[in-house]
Amino acid sequence: MADAISKGYRFVRIQCGIPGLAKTYGVAAKGEAYEPASSALPEEHTWCTSSYLNSVESVFKSVREKFGFGIELLTDVHHRLTPIEAAQLGKMLEPYRLFWMEDPTPVDNQEGLKLVRHHTTTKIAVGEVLSSVYDLKDLIINQYVDYIRTTILHAGGITHMRQIASLASLYNVKMGFHGPTDLSPITMGCALHFDISVNNFGVQEHMAHSDEMESLFTRTYRYQDGAFYVDDTPGHGVDINEEAMLAHPYKKSSLPVNRLKDGTLFNW
Repeated sequence: MADAISKGYRFVRIQCGIPGLAKTYGVAAKGEAYEPASSALPEEHTWCTSSYLNSVESVFKSVREKFGFGIELLTDVHHRLTPIEAAQLGKMLEPYRLFWMEDPTPVDNQEGLKLVRHHTTTKIAVGEVLSSVYDLKDLIINQYVDYIRTTILHAGGITHMRQIASLASLYNVKMGFHGPTDLSPITMGCALHFDISVNNFGVQEHMAHSDEMESLFTRTYRYQDGAFYVDDTPGHGVDINEEAMLAHPYKKSSLPVNRLKDGTLFNW
């Protein structure tokens, strides 16, 4: 947290380890950069909802006590809670004024988000597993969510994404593009230009690539003091060093799978 603030970030996602569990998706090993895809075959992680709900509030309480309310806090639940559990989480975290809680319950059952919305004022973000305006239409029109996380790469490019943003703007829903390291600087360049073109931009996720990865691209966008800036270079402002990429053959990586303590396959 302190390191992110020192780099100028004004919005920080808080993820925490869970007592009794060896690993938790979304949490980096101490002293290491976080990378979710870690091996050719998926690793197996264990999940326990009760341990999570019993420990998560103390984390946000400690963060607010140490850093105050001048920094926006976010968290990602990764679809792991039932709707009523997600509602309990949102209600529990209301005193800490989250910028959003992301994917609190599986988005396939959109009625579940209605239940969450009716029980808490904590803002909700969804969309990284949705890819069209038709997936999002009812969530937006019924105002079950506050932020859309879908990416240009997954949602048919800029033209289709503008349909999503235009519909969302009618219902006070903002955009908050997904931005992990498995999306290249090209996707980030497109996202940043899109961000500044819509009136319902909310926030842009940024997960820094490695220096090695960055060396393979030339880009005109830049990060400074908590914000990204683009210039008037034609297009999205990013190019690939194809010759340098020849020295980096494709290496398969997979996201982990999640199981309950009894071995039952569970939402990742």
